[in-house]
Formats: sequence, structure tokens, C-alpha cells
Amino acid sequence: MPEEERYEDSQLYKIRHSAAHVMAEAVLERFPGAKTAIGPPIEDGFYYDFDLPKAISAEDIKWIEKRMRKLLSQRHAFTRREVTAAEARALFQDQPFKLELIADLLKDNGDGAAPATSLTVYTQNAFTDLCRGPHVESTAEINPKAVSISLRPPAGAYWRGDENRAQLTRIYGSAWQSPQELRDYRKRLEEAIKRDHRALGEKLDLFIIDAMVGKGLPLWLPNGAILRDTLERWLRQVQLDSGYLPVVTPHLGNIELYKTSGHYPYYADSQYTPIDVDGDAFMLRPMNCPHHCRIYSSQPRSYRDLPLRYAEFGTVYRYEQSGELRGLTRVRGFTVDDAHLFVRPDQLQDEFKDVVKLIQRVFGALGMTDFRARIGTRDPASDKYVGDSAQWEAATAAILSACDDLGLDYHVEAGEAAFYGPKLDFIVRDVLKREWQLGTVQVDYNLPQRFDLDYVDRDNTKKRPVMIHRAPFGSLERFIGILIEHFAGAFPPWLAPQQAVIIPIRESHNAYAREVEALLKGRGLRARADLQDRNMRSKIRQHRAKLIPWLLIVGDRDIEQRTVSVRLRGDKDLGALPLADFAHKASDIIAAQSQEIAL
Repeated sequence: MPEEERYEDSQLYKIRHSAAHVMAEAVLERFPGAKTAIGPPIEDGFYYDFDLPKAISAEDIKWIEKRMRKLLSQRHAFTRREVTAAEARALFQDQPFKLELIADLLKDNGDGAAPATSLTVYTQNAFTDLCRGPHVESTAEINPKAVSISLRPPAGAYWRGDENRAQLTRIYGSAWQSPQELRDYRKRLEEAIKRDHRALGEKLDLFIIDAMVGKGLPLWLPNGAILRDTLERWLRQVQLDSGYLPVVTPHLGNIELYKTSGHYPYYADSQYTPIDVDGDAFMLRPMNCPHHCRIYSSQPRSYRDLPLRYAEFGTVYRYEQSGELRGLTRVRGFTVDDAHLFVRPDQLQDEFKDVVKLIQRVFGALGMTDFRARIGTRDPASDKYVGDSAQWEAATAAILSACDDLGLDYHVEAGEAAFYGPKLDFIVRDVLKREWQLGTVQVDYNLPQRFDLDYVDRDNTKKRPVMIHRAPFGSLERFIGILIEHFAGAFPPWLAPQQAVIIPIRESHNAYAREVEALLKGRGLRARADLQDRNMRSKIRQHRAKLIPWLLIVGDRDIEQRTVSVRLRGDKDLGALPLADFAHKASDIIAAQSQEIAL
């Protein structure tokens, strides 16, 4: 299928990249002694990192934004020119971060290509930056009313992401092609703040991050544990119905396991220091796939045994810098809804397609139907990949062919492959049109070779299986964080930790409230009678704030007529319904995994 226009090639990218340079010019006017680092475009905007002579204030931000508008209105051209290494060093002699970048750009990276002998710089007005572009022709292409800047958390950033290097001040900006797009973006920002899963996680009693336990290690509260368990149970059943076999593997393993797989030392920087156990080195597992390879190799396999589909909700551990941690979406220990399929080459196409269908089914059940597909291939210029080129080509061809057969809309990005094989990623857009990389499917010829996996084929010869790695959620923690924000905490009834709360008007109605609770629990609903010694209105306010789908008020008339007075989340009053009718309709909504709560 034809590739869609890359963001890096778009006019919007050029606008944001150019706006970042204009912002840097304004910052240097405000802080003449500032040192500039980098300033790339990002999703929804751009940023620039600076080493400033003093702390920046809200007044400084206001001044910089005003100065940017003035500079943008002066129609300055962006001029590109090539300079020699000596010229570049002279231009940036007072900018240590630029000098370090220049040295890196001129370094022999060992790939056989000759080091660069010249560099490119861009100049607009009085500002020159080391940059490869692209940029707009002039600031006349940037509408000053479609640009804003801000200093928003995290305002600090370590140089090159290294916490042992200088801490810089990161100033964010947003640039759009029209003022209306900027207004829409600001509305989305406001809505994103309301939907922030960290605040909602606390408000809805889902999870906490405890300093004594450690950063990036969430503790699941009862409501959050129920939500998590509901998702797990559902996906477990979907997988069992699709022929997956459950396995359970340990949270650590001998370092030789990960050396064989290639995860160590390829990703040593993201792994925890090995632990000495009786003279052997063990590691907290960074991946589940090596463990599954050992399960496969634990007994002889025949071609009749394949495909074998092993599934596990396996917790893995990755080192993340403190500044990069964010609620559930960036943590140090997370659970992957992992599965590894061992297939014959002739089964690869059909198995890959079935995995894609399963992922689409999962997204559909959760109302996440706005997504695009990205096929990640290896970058031939990079040395991070392992394995034979012919195997890479075969794996890539298999993915492309399967996606074409399914009529899947996809684009290809070089350099996005896993180190052992190409992959298909699903990029999901939430209700705020933010994109998240969630489900992934990867084809792997390399791990079976590294672990010397085989099966006996029809002709009685040993053959090598192909592995498919797949995870619809990706990470349960991250997925739930995204779900919280997608639904703004107002989960569909089947996912809601508490589905119904029964509120008696007076203490004399408590016995009937208990009876209603027992009946609903008997129908499989997560229901609870609130018998606390507080007035009814206070209870309604409390449970409405917890976004519980159904509030059932019971009083004298309800006892007499065997009804419940139903209020929906959001306070819509449905009036009295026969208890049996409510139980039946609510059960049907939950069983259907409907997004609706109206009965």
C-alpha cells in the first residue's frame, strides 16, 4: 500500500522546526549568556533545551512569546549553507553542547562510511543553528497567532538523557497552521488535564505510587486490581478460545539465558544489574520470550505439534530514569500480555493473520477503533540488528503479504523493527486524538536459531520453527493508564470496578438494600449496598464522583413494589424499575460488553 506522508516531510513539521529556531533566538535575546542544546519538532509542537544563567519565570515566558511574535512578523528567510568542521567550531565556539554534537557528527561510526567533512547550518535573522533541516522558506509561512510557548512539567531535561550530565531547561512550544487549530489544541490540553490517569487513579482508588516502595512501581488498590483482573480474565478466555496454551515463568533468570537470546548485552542500559546467586549471575527478566523458548525446547517436537501458542501475563523489569517515569504509562516493572507462537514456515501467513484479527477484536471490544498500522523494518545502516539478511527479507515479506491479504491500511518505517525481526505495530488514537503504540506482532527467525529450536518434519528431518511474538495490550499498566484517560474514568459497565451501588433512603431500608445486593451479586454483578450512617444525598454525591454506572436508590415504595430507583452515572434519573428487569438488563449490557449504560 502507498505510504502516507511522513510527519518529517510535512509542512507542519517544517513550521514547528522553524518556530523552535525562532524561539531559541528570542531566548538568547532574553538570556544572552544561555547555552543552546537541541530543539526538535515533536508531536503537537516542539521544544528547545537551554542551559540558562538563571531560573526562568512566567514573566520570561511571556516576554519570549511576545518577542517570537515580533520576529515571526518580520518575514526573515531561513538560509541553509554547508560549513567545514573548522568553520562550525568557530561559529559555535561559545556553545559547548553544539561543539559536542559537531564532534559526534564528524566521528567515524564504524559502519564503513567515511566521516562527514562538512556540516549544515541554518540562519534566520541574527540566529544561526547547527541543523540539517528542513525549514520553511521564511517566517512569513508561520502565522504568529498559531504559535504559543510554555514551560510545562517536566521543565528539566538532562543533556542527552543522561542523569549524570548537565540538567537543562526545556521550553515547549506549539505551532499550527491556523489559529483555529491552536485553539482546538488548547481545548484538547484542557481535556487531557481532566483525564490525566494519575489524578483519576487517585480519585477512583485505582492505584498509588508509594515512595517507600519505589518510583515506577505502582501498587494496585482493590478497584484497580478488579479492573486489571477483569481485563486479564477476558483476554485469557479469548486466548484459550483461540488455541493458546497458558504458561507461567519466573521473574528472573540466569544471565546466560539473556546472553543466548541477545537481550544482554544489546539492551544492557535498560536492564538492572545482575544479582550474584551462589556464584551465578541472575537478572530480573527484561523479556518473556527466552523463557518460552526454553519451554519449547524442553521436549522433542513434531511437525504435527505445531503451531504451539504459549501465552503468559509475564511481568518484566526495565530501568527507566526517574525523570521519564509517568504514572502507569512509564514504569519500571510492567506486565506484558505476552504470547509466542512457534510455527512451521507454511503456517506463518495464516497464524500471523489470526493474530492480527485477535488484536482487532480486542481493540473493538474496548471501543478503540481509530488506529493505524505501522510495519517496522530494519535500517540497513544500523548495527543493532541480529541475524541473516535472507531471514529478515523472508520475515518482512511474510508481514507485508499477510497485511495485504487482510486489506490492512499500513505504512512502512525503516528502523522501527525489533533487534531480532520486523514487526507490525498498531498505533491507536484515543478520544483526544493522541496516538499510542499498543498492540504489536513480530516475526522472528533469529531466536529459534539462537536457542537451536527444531521440530521433526514429515520427511523425518529436523527443521527450524519460526516465532511470532505478540501482545495486544503491550503492557497492562500502560494500557490501563491509556484506558483511564480514554474513558475519563467512566468505564463501560463490564470494566467498571463497581458496577452498581445500592443506597437506602433511611436505615429502615437497609434490609431490602442487602437483599438487592445479594440478588445482583448472584447474577454476577459487582454490586454493593452502602449502609454507612450518612444521609442519602451525601452518598449519591460520593458515588457519582466515583463514576459508578448505576446508583440504585431504595425506599418504602421500592420495598412494596420490588423495584429500584435507577440513577445513571452523570445523574440522569430513570425512575423506578422492577428489580428483576434491572438485573436482567444490566446483566445483558455487561455480557455484551456494551459501551452504553442506559437500560
